[in-house]
Amino acid sequence: MVAQIALAMRKNTFAVKNRKETLVLVPARNESPTIARVIAGIHQALPGVPVVVVDDGSKDDTGRLSREAGAIVLRHTFGMGYGAALHTGYLYAREQGFTRVVQIDADGQHEPLDLPSLLAPIEAGEADLVVGSRFLNGAPLRPRLSPLKHLGIRFFSFLASLGLRRRLTDPTSGFQALGAAALELLCHEDFPDDYPDADVLLYLARRGCRIEERGVRMYSRQAGRSMHSGVRSVYYVLKMSLSMALTPLRAKEKSAG
Repeated sequence: MVAQIALAMRKNTFAVKNRKETLVLVPARNESPTIARVIAGIHQALPGVPVVVVDDGSKDDTGRLSREAGAIVLRHTFGMGYGAALHTGYLYAREQGFTRVVQIDADGQHEPLDLPSLLAPIEAGEADLVVGSRFLNGAPLRPRLSPLKHLGIRFFSFLASLGLRRRLTDPTSGFQALGAAALELLCHEDFPDDYPDADVLLYLARRGCRIEERGVRMYSRQAGRSMHSGVRSVYYVLKMSLSMALTPLRAKEKSAG
């Protein structure tokens, strides 16, 4: 995986003009129906902030449409997974000198206009990572969830809250803002390729990062297929449960090392 990420970055590394501290990261795979609209929303919410789309081996026009919409595109030659796409973006951000990253999905479920509210605690020095929650009081819009998915989110919310010793309402949300401390920790090589969710939050908290939540708007998926659909949902639950159980040991080993 590391070799593929290095290749993507070497082929697609650009000198960013008028560099700022913040980068918007969009992991994407076969999202041509929505990607241009998502990028336009990001530009509206955060004018002048660079947008990086990590095209995870798409077979459609995701990469071309992203470039035409004004994004920098880093491409994996084949699909490596959602987590691998995020990891490529983190490494690129660190290499280019960014200290804040906001990640938003490419499928149109996240509201780009909520990006500034996620960034605010990072900019104020009040948090190292901010999770956008669809469940917090005041969150004005949330997608319809199947009973099974809602149960899964509640289950991982319980586990994450237990591990963090504080309430976390939406640990599976990929709508997040990261500060310098969290970004540096997430650039380690054993970042999960597939589903980095509640286990990553628990790892960061164990390594001393301050995690906060903010209410955000979320919509139902506008196109494509969820990465948690079908038999993958069963794998996700088993894998995430095991990963969260082992996270305290991993964090202790990293701290000792």
